[in-house]
Amino acid sequence: MPASDLDAIAKTLTATVRDAGTVALKTFKGDLKHWTKAGDSPVSEADMAVDALLKQRLAMPGVGWLSEETEDNPARLDMRRLWIADPIDGTRAYIAGFPDWTIAVALVEDGRPLLGCVYAPVTDEMFFAQAGKGATCNGAKIAVTDSASLDGARVNGPKRAMEDLQKLRPTLEILPRIHSLALRFARVAQGQVDGAYAGGNSRDWDLAAADLLVHEAGGLLTSLAGEAVIYNRIEPVHVPLVAAGRMRSLVLCKLLAERQT
Repeated sequence: MPASDLDAIAKTLTATVRDAGTVALKTFKGDLKHWTKAGDSPVSEADMAVDALLKQRLAMPGVGWLSEETEDNPARLDMRRLWIADPIDGTRAYIAGFPDWTIAVALVEDGRPLLGCVYAPVTDEMFFAQAGKGATCNGAKIAVTDSASLDGARVNGPKRAMEDLQKLRPTLEILPRIHSLALRFARVAQGQVDGAYAGGNSRDWDLAAADLLVHEAGGLLTSLAGEAVIYNRIEPVHVPLVAAGRMRSLVLCKLLAERQT
């Protein structure tokens, strides 16, 4: 895709995601209709409204669509490019009135993200990355922290996994869990979190945008075996993953693998 086309799409993406945040804020902490869908996962009227806005504004000829709130269309598998969207990542937090939910959207080509946008409306933080051009938050460059040591490293993830990690490395600082997985990884890209973990069963829409943020900020988001995440597969479900600076990633992946044995 020509760089000029990608630049234009990037502007549309960030403007659309910001507008989607405005829509979501209208019902945040308000009288919100919500229900449970298949898999015991919550969904709200805000999820559906944001999904509809994103789908309408980002539709492009020859570009597929994969969203948590849209019925999956297998035709996406035959497309080189597709949008991957999580209308509200952290729906439980949104319904409960917590601030750490986001809107996450990525444009993927041949299994890897070209553009990634994670927007936290409550704090008005717009995380954005374009392949080969670095990562930003509200226009300012961001970068991961890195070290081969875990002493004092700030880590984030599911409570049980973090408790197990701290038993193995007591010098780790366990931060309160960030409910939105996309935001958890964006905080790594930003340098506010030194390493983050996602247990198995995360989906493409949880990951794609934040994945590009982490990589463009100088870090890695990989499986415990060090493998990159590939998107737009038949089943968009993933194994446990770690996001961190390149040196720290190796140490964390090894430690988390030990935890599983």
